[in-house]
Amino acid sequence: MGNWIVVVDDEAISLTSAKTLLGSEDMKVSCLRSGRDLLKFMKKNDPDLILLDVMMPEMDGIETLKALREQEKEEGKLETPVIFLTGDLDERMEHLGLKLGASDYIHKPFNKDLLVRRIKNAIKNSRKIETLTENATIDKLTGLLNKASGIEKISELCENMNGALIILDLDSFKLVNDLFGHDMGDRVLAAFADIMRRNTRNDDVVSRVGGDEFLAFFSNMEEESAVSILTARLNDQLSAAACELMGENHGIPLGISTGAVMVPKYGREYEELFKHADDALYEAKANGKHRCCVYTVAEENIDEEITPAAELKRLSKVLEERNEGKEALVLGMETFSAVYHFIIRFNRRYDGKAAKVLFLLSAKPDSEITTEEIVNAFGSLLKRTLRRSDIILKNKTNQYLVVFSMMEEPNADKAVERILKEWNEFPESRWSEVEFAVDES
Repeated sequence: MGNWIVVVDDEAISLTSAKTLLGSEDMKVSCLRSGRDLLKFMKKNDPDLILLDVMMPEMDGIETLKALREQEKEEGKLETPVIFLTGDLDERMEHLGLKLGASDYIHKPFNKDLLVRRIKNAIKNSRKIETLTENATIDKLTGLLNKASGIEKISELCENMNGALIILDLDSFKLVNDLFGHDMGDRVLAAFADIMRRNTRNDDVVSRVGGDEFLAFFSNMEEESAVSILTARLNDQLSAAACELMGENHGIPLGISTGAVMVPKYGREYEELFKHADDALYEAKANGKHRCCVYTVAEENIDEEITPAAELKRLSKVLEERNEGKEALVLGMETFSAVYHFIIRFNRRYDGKAAKVLFLLSAKPDSEITTEEIVNAFGSLLKRTLRRSDIILKNKTNQYLVVFSMMEEPNADKAVERILKEWNEFPESRWSEVEFAVDES
């Protein structure tokens, strides 16, 4: 079956004639008797074109077209092409119809060849417009709304609906491009877009606003706890997708941080709401990533007796109570990276020396214990053996990266020798194979 055409005319003979002519051209034809019938029909159907009689009782064609365009706008639908049918030669009415957005006028009685040609031209032009509109509003990589169209749509929702405005940012995404290439980065972004589609409803809107940052409005999400639950679910699903794309041991701490603001609790002005959500995202990023933060206005609590010295003493006590004990620090990737860069800058400034050692562990073929048990035992050894100023990263499932923060002389080989000597005293060592690489600088 070819194109789907709806014919709206109060005259039965016109409907029959149109159906016969178009049916012979392998077109599907639906016949309606009034403008009100058309508006009701269009709520549940999406035909390719409408043939609409201008002169009808109750609602004429001009009134029907106006109401149809308003209905399409409210429902977020693209405009269906409309060709007016008329038995008159009223140029004023014809001009008005075209001004309202009609694609063409056809005079009764129908000329088959002319009718078919004009219908096909109108549908062809409409589809060109749809393609241009889609290209102007859709991000090609993810299939989500692009920045301009997303902000426009979300701004409207902020003004008219309650919910949560959320900025979503992928943590450590740059490492995907650096280690696996930009093609893999594109695949990860596309996978995340699919995850967002699975976690949104019809009234929610998601757009890509640039790079690895996304913007969303979740309608009627009024509890802050719902944002936390959503963020945790997105992190779980992205982690699974990353393992599927890059392998279980890809080693990148990929995740999602979100900053949210509740609407209308903090107003309905998009620009102001976006700033609040961006502030919340900064807090999420600064406090561990892979988490959410919902914007709140802190209550003022000014204590006139608090002095800088007293506040410094209080903060020092808090920090001291959070120390990591007497062992070397085992850090996650994000914190490890920050501390590592600080060590490098410090050593460059004061002409210090540092060294990196990567240990790669595995179980021997005839091992009676698992690689995991070997790795855990070796990690305990490193924590106990190294200095408090050294830092440790468990990279992947069977690797440890150690940074000796300050050394009087670049002498990592001796440190490694000492570690392996102590490792030989562990029962797990007999079942293990240990390889290592040293970089002194």
